[in-house]
Amino acid sequence: MAEIVVLLRAVNVGGAKLPMARLREIVAELGASDISTHIASGNLLCTPGGGVAEFARELERRIADEFGFSREAIVRTPAELRAALDAYPFAPADERRAHIHFLYSDPTGDAEFTPAQLGDDEARLIGRDLHLRFDAGAGQTKLTTAVLQRALGTPGTARNLRTIRALIEKARGT
Repeated sequence: MAEIVVLLRAVNVGGAKLPMARLREIVAELGASDISTHIASGNLLCTPGGGVAEFARELERRIADEFGFSREAIVRTPAELRAALDAYPFAPADERRAHIHFLYSDPTGDAEFTPAQLGDDEARLIGRDLHLRFDAGAGQTKLTTAVLQRALGTPGTARNLRTIRALIEKARGT
């Protein structure tokens, strides 16, 4: 089984505390190996012991059971992260304002946003990833998580390009 990157949605924000040490323990209990995390925002690298989809759903269940909140485990391979990064269509002046919103499942919506929602931001759906450039930063955008989920028909989680690069570099064999 190859290494995967698991991006947990909205952990260690808004009261949803998930210690990375405990996350690594849970993942080991699920039979994964080569386990590491990157910053305390729900970035996990591992080699699951079985099927990837089953591993992700069981991880979601264990987090909900132990911590009392439900969070999606969005899985990509290091190669998929690299392809998403390579496909980034905007020329950011600051990589902290350049994000890719990784979707939990295939989008059912069209990712069309009104000019009022976009403002000076940019958004483009490419496959299962929404590429975003926030003119004034992610904290100032009107493209909130709720707006994105309504437009796409599926939840997701965003990472800036700097974090995506770090995850790719941290992944073994890429």
